[in-house]
Amino acid sequence: MPHGQDIEGDTSNYSSKYECLQCGNIVEAQTHPGTCSKCGGDFQNRAKSLE
Repeated sequence: MPHGQDIEGDTSNYSSKYECLQCGNIVEAQTHPGTCSKCGGDFQNRAKSLE
């Protein structure tokens, strides 16, 4: 596939893994899950660097 062309497809079932920054709880969700149900901490998308 040539560079600069988007791939078409159904992204409605796409989900990401999020990890709680306080307790390490991992959830899978289509959108940011908000706060952790176990400790109330904030989630970080695991696909993004913590730097």
